[in-house]
Amino acid sequence: MKHNTGWALVLSGGGARGFAHIGFIKKLEEEGFPRPSLIAGTSMGAIIGGLYASGISTEELERFVREEFKISDYLESFVFKLEGPMGQIMQTGQVLASIATKQGVDKGEKALELFESLTGGKNFDDTEIPFRCNAVDLLSGKEAVFSSGSVAGAIRASMSFPLFFEPYKIGEKYFVDGGLINNLPITIAREEGFKHILAVDVNHFSSVSLKELRGAYQVIYRSIECALLGKGDVKKTKHELVLNISDDAAPFSFYRKKELLKLGEDAVNKNRELLEKFFKPIFHRNKAGMPV
Repeated sequence: MKHNTGWALVLSGGGARGFAHIGFIKKLEEEGFPRPSLIAGTSMGAIIGGLYASGISTEELERFVREEFKISDYLESFVFKLEGPMGQIMQTGQVLASIATKQGVDKGEKALELFESLTGGKNFDDTEIPFRCNAVDLLSGKEAVFSSGSVAGAIRASMSFPLFFEPYKIGEKYFVDGGLINNLPITIAREEGFKHILAVDVNHFSSVSLKELRGAYQVIYRSIECALLGKGDVKKTKHELVLNISDDAAPFSFYRKKELLKLGEDAVNKNRELLEKFFKPIFHRNKAGMPV
């Protein structure tokens, strides 16, 4: 194992809540903290981390989310687009038909095209910051960590949430969402030889009200949350810092993008003392007391 003296940033999955990752990284930059030497992520964390590692600035990511991003534009299925009572009836019919004849409601092709465009078709060797992400090989049931090949393809594999998206085939393997096995993949950074790891978890496991379980999507996602997130805190070493920056946003709250971006920014201020302590052993400090 190679020993790395820099620091690694780990980004959790969490659906729309992952927009907070953008605000968090942007604020770190504004405050003068150095860029990570590695980014590892899963699901939405893989999307944000992979795009940032590929060279897209936090300003551009924020502008895209604020001004251009509309989830329905990047999905082929109208299941995600219909609203109102009639829409709910039609959605129910389409979902039942889809899961009876297909492996997911959406093929994920538009999402893949978006990732290819935003990353410029980069491979892992081409990224500005080393990047890793994970997925689950549905055939073997084991976690796979991507470190080569297409960044866009790896992101597409990592965000293949069951029922919503069809699994993504690469070679002889069939991938679904990496968060199903490892939703805060600190282990990836450890295996890359990093001791100093800053992990950002945008999930908060707590009780929900019955009204929050409005449909099958919410029930399925909540069931997975109960299995994954209700297991307790991630075990960490003295050199690792895990920050939870979530609020009560649901994983499908894409309409709250501005609030979630700000949530990430605010987390830097709220955790400044912890961040200063985390960076102090690694980096020299200038006269202003900030990392250089």
